[in-house]
Amino acid sequence: MCNEYARKKSLDELLAEFAEVYGDSPLFAWENDHTPNDLSGKASVRIRDTAPVFRLSENRLVGSMTPWAWPGPGGKPVFNFVSENRDFSRNDRVLVFADAFYEYTAPAAPKVKLKDRHEFKLAGFDWFWMAGIVKDGCFSLLTTRPGPDVAPYHDRGIIPLTPKAGLDWLTLARPQQEILAPPPAGSLTHTLLRKDGADLAA
Repeated sequence: MCNEYARKKSLDELLAEFAEVYGDSPLFAWENDHTPNDLSGKASVRIRDTAPVFRLSENRLVGSMTPWAWPGPGGKPVFNFVSENRDFSRNDRVLVFADAFYEYTAPAAPKVKLKDRHEFKLAGFDWFWMAGIVKDGCFSLLTTRPGPDVAPYHDRGIIPLTPKAGLDWLTLARPQQEILAPPPAGSLTHTLLRKDGADLAA
């Protein structure tokens, strides 16, 4: 399950690209015209952090700062939500901005406590959307069976969408099962950042 992602690109940089990606439609606004105090990027977003999510309202792409994970019945945070065999047409659908996400696997070396850390990015893009929903004022990332790029590292995968394809999730312009399908092989790039407790990338 995805319990950490990055949005290293600043929100100012992201918003500047909207015109190039979407043209003049949809227009962008912050919820209640409240611009966040901190527009800088963040190398690590973790469960219960507050992060920007984007929804469509009256042909406007509206951003809001929203906590990640709502409390489940037993109090555990619901940060990932299974998408298969569900209808999200009546849910509060959102897009979550990211430029990488991370998965962790058990180290091969004995007595090493830190798990191996794997970084995934959307091939050919310097940022992407992740499909999500909001409940009780918090968001959760939707997951599906893993695509070929993620399957060696985890038995579930988030749903990354290209900048343009993300709008299909908000409008349901395509069938949900098509939008929420695992990405095909080669869609994601993989970098091993930590192995057997040692950091491999600066």
